[in-house]
Amino acid sequence: MKIVIVGAGAMGSRFALMLHHSGNEVTLIDGWQENVAAIKKFGLRAQFNGKSVVAKIPIYQLDQVQQLQNYQADLIIAFTKSNQLEATFDKVKTLIGPNTYVLCLLNGLGHETVLQKYVSVDHLILGITLWTAALSGPGQAVLIGTGNVELQNFSPKGKEFTLQVEKVFAAAGLNPQYSDNVKYSIWRKACVNGTLNTLCSLLECNIKELGQTSFAPTLLKEIIAEFAAVAAHEGINLNPDEVYQHVAVAFTSDSAEHYPSMYQDLVQNHRQTEIDFINGAVWHKGQQYNIATPYCALLTQLIHAKEELLQQ
Repeated sequence: MKIVIVGAGAMGSRFALMLHHSGNEVTLIDGWQENVAAIKKFGLRAQFNGKSVVAKIPIYQLDQVQQLQNYQADLIIAFTKSNQLEATFDKVKTLIGPNTYVLCLLNGLGHETVLQKYVSVDHLILGITLWTAALSGPGQAVLIGTGNVELQNFSPKGKEFTLQVEKVFAAAGLNPQYSDNVKYSIWRKACVNGTLNTLCSLLECNIKELGQTSFAPTLLKEIIAEFAAVAAHEGINLNPDEVYQHVAVAFTSDSAEHYPSMYQDLVQNHRQTEIDFINGAVWHKGQQYNIATPYCALLTQLIHAKEELLQQ
């Protein structure tokens, strides 16, 4: 399958490497100049469960997409940051042909609204992934542990191709599963990010350290309750107790010492975060539906305040 991965960060690198090794024609597109230069020069390097691997995968900077004239992908996987999604797809839209599908695996809520500007609903696939990944430097990924992917076509007409993607991902060892209710899973995953990502970023700790604090259970339950209240208004019935248990498992998992992606962006790299598509989305939806979300509102404002401080 001809696959373009837009966003060659940690998670994009994982998917690129695994899909490349299983025989797919993978192309990377990224906006980070140093990252592009490193992958062009040395290949995509990774510590893959403790083993050093290198893959020569073509990569282009966002401003070089015009070099891919007449190239149209079978599948484009969006691994940009949420706040960069629209600007990025403005530049890669020439790669979207009448038979191209777009798969969004971004953390957070509301991405389908952005992507429908570039691809028909019949060719849009939504999903989540529970794989983890990190970067130790430009073009250098650290990939440990196991994970999975959940997929669902946004429109019934896209099911046949989505099942093809499932087979391709299975051959790559990505552990895919076709879903009949991926929107529920997206909201459930948003609860993971709206708790672990935000709290680890503000407290500057990893997931295990967060779980060792006496305040973690209360904070998680209050945040999840706000997500559930807003989700219910949109027809998504989250069970707060079940979601809490789902999130809390991370404190003792094999990847408990992992620093979440928002921590990597904010604390390590002093970049803007995806908070507006996570807790910020719940806060603003809550305002729209007249549902109080004080925890999500405060977390959103604190993350933005920390962004300002670290970018000074």
